[in-house]
Amino acid sequence: MDGSTLSLNEYQDLAVTTDRTRIKGGNLSLPILGLFGETGSLLSEVKKKQRDAKAYDSYESGVIEEFGDALWYLAVIAAHANIRLEDIAAEYRTRSGEPLRFVNLQPQRSLNLAAPTTEFARTLLKLANSVGNLANDDGEAISSLDPVALGGRLKIIFHNLIHAATEAGVTLGEAAVHNIKKAQDRWPTDRILPPLFDLDFPPEEQLPRQLEIQIFERMSGSKQYVYQRCNGVNIGDRLTDNSVVEDFYRFHDAFHYAYAAILGWSPVTRALLKLKRKSKTKVDDGEDGARAIILEEGVAAYVFARAKEHDFFDGREEVDFNLLKTVRSFVQGFESERCPLWLWEEAILKGNAAYRFLRQHRRGRLILDLDKRDMIVQELAP
Repeated sequence: MDGSTLSLNEYQDLAVTTDRTRIKGGNLSLPILGLFGETGSLLSEVKKKQRDAKAYDSYESGVIEEFGDALWYLAVIAAHANIRLEDIAAEYRTRSGEPLRFVNLQPQRSLNLAAPTTEFARTLLKLANSVGNLANDDGEAISSLDPVALGGRLKIIFHNLIHAATEAGVTLGEAAVHNIKKAQDRWPTDRILPPLFDLDFPPEEQLPRQLEIQIFERMSGSKQYVYQRCNGVNIGDRLTDNSVVEDFYRFHDAFHYAYAAILGWSPVTRALLKLKRKSKTKVDDGEDGARAIILEEGVAAYVFARAKEHDFFDGREEVDFNLLKTVRSFVQGFESERCPLWLWEEAILKGNAAYRFLRQHRRGRLILDLDKRDMIVQELAP
């Protein structure tokens, strides 16, 4: 996908495939709230950069992402009202009968992402004001049943968005491509599993495609310890919470096994099963070594802390998008960064489901199936 050739209608069609805001009856409140939020986030990016010019180093990636998100909501609002994005941008059309492309909206070669100026901040406030016109004085969103009024207001918003992007040095085509890739990363049209990371390694260095791990709790003196067995052999050290307040972190290895089963990635599981990929020194050291193990433990600890705030995602089918992006940033530079966000979400939810079971029953069998990218938890008889 290339921002220089992508047309506005093509982008809108792609955006609609990841639209989860549609509400029965044509109510536009949710996507309009989303556009409010993204416009506010753009203003926030500018504020942070102007306030902490040298310290705030994520401005460039942040501002491109926020422009893309604002564009997505604009495209989705128009789609709800059966308005084509090209019609909103009709003033930028130079040739009739040809698709209107993002490259036609702005000067391309002269744009260079720059620090926000006072003029840019003023333009963003104009954008925010035009977005505010999508709601009336009573806080009600404009109805899609009035496409003429809605279309006119969307045209003004789109014009201000283009103007703001140009002043910021952002090409909307680049922001659109980034946005679609991000949305497909989380909510793809087709969920295609990536290949397992150890496919090209000898069988003795591959994670078992089917595996059963028995996890159970035993008293030793005055302490509760968790033990793990695989194929009748104890693996790893006996575990405690390592915490002043009991939080059952001793069962957190369920997270690691979920990463192994769903992502095909877990340096911790490889270490427990003695399956490091030693036939390739760089992989052995870089992907399966101590640093990778510490990294995975950090991911598990972070996910545990966030999940704890939400009853370990009991009854949930999704996790927070920001959590997923943070986890992705944790593993940047390692092979698991190639796992799509939707697969990370599956792994996190499966790991938490197993953890909840183990916390309740204090024992269980984890059945890993790497071929199906799945893990289930079953009762373990005393």
